[in-house]
Amino acid sequence: MFIAHAVVAGLLALTLAASATFTLQRNEAIVASMRKVDVPDSWLPRLGALKAAGAVGLVAGLWLAPLGTAAAVGVTLYFIGAIVTHLRAKNFELAPAATLALMAAAALALRLAA
Repeated sequence: MFIAHAVVAGLLALTLAASATFTLQRNEAIVASMRKVDVPDSWLPRLGALKAAGAVGLVAGLWLAPLGTAAAVGVTLYFIGAIVTHLRAKNFELAPAATLALMAAAALALRLAA
């Protein structure tokens, strides 16, 4: 189970690191997506920092199980919040957020099983 967890957590961490970088750099595609769901530009640094913290926590969690569990819970909640935000804005482009929420939930389940 640990190898499966390491693979899922590693892929999720890479995705989060890239997303955090694009968010903090205010990439046009990210900014446009955030604006579609009424997220203020002032939230971008905080959201980027949360993604970066999730990535670091998932990687560190490979050695420190409680940290990995906490990071997986946090990332899962982050993307559930993203799904809710999309739904409240009546924006049904949910695939990226839903995929990442499922990946985070899988990382959590595998961390707990390992």
